[in-house]
Amino acid sequence: MSREDERSESSKKASGEDGPASAAEVREVRTDGGDEVEIPAVDYVSGSGVPIRGNDIDTDQIIPARFMKVVTFDGLGEFAFFDQRFTEDDDLKDHPMNEDRFQDSSVMVVNSNFGCGSSREHAPQALMRWGIDALIGESFAEIFAGNCLALGIPTVTADAETIEELQAWVDENPDGEIEIDVEAETVTYGDRTVDVTVDDAQRKALVEGVWDTTALMKSNANAVRETAAELPYVEDAAIPEAE
Repeated sequence: MSREDERSESSKKASGEDGPASAAEVREVRTDGGDEVEIPAVDYVSGSGVPIRGNDIDTDQIIPARFMKVVTFDGLGEFAFFDQRFTEDDDLKDHPMNEDRFQDSSVMVVNSNFGCGSSREHAPQALMRWGIDALIGESFAEIFAGNCLALGIPTVTADAETIEELQAWVDENPDGEIEIDVEAETVTYGDRTVDVTVDDAQRKALVEGVWDTTALMKSNANAVRETAAELPYVEDAAIPEAE
């Protein structure tokens, strides 16, 4: 199963789609009137890195708007950082994501204010579908980080010096393993372990396996219907019947 398939497993089950069971540790969520769902706990992520340098890299750079005219997110990975990776004639530019040595990378190491600009959820979707499982950076735009959380992608932060040293190490060791302990808030690479920061709410959601809000709503279907019925602006016809 691909990394993308594993992470989207609980969302598939929540939407009624069939999918193979994930090998990751999962938390079973069940309430009366809802379907039992399995949400992977994301307390540890490991993989080789890819350094993306530059401050204020916005979501339009991550996924240009012209590629957002899609019904589903399938296939967005090939368009990640498209304008930074290709010329107008589709010739390759000098970019880490075009280099053979980084093609199997799953941990992106970035700088300050990554993911700023528009709130498009296509940005983390494109990165995930390219193969990214986690991001380490100086700072992230709040909405971008929230959209990453909705996909089970940790966005952990560290000071500028730590990030620059990690990016340099990744350049020198493209196949080197980076280990992110979300719960302990540490990153280990080479012979070093450094402290990082994970937002408290994000850490709790990831570690406890409650980051997939679609699956949670599906498992609490009765509560959702009851709340909708109490809202004066929701018509009864718009509230789905219990299955």
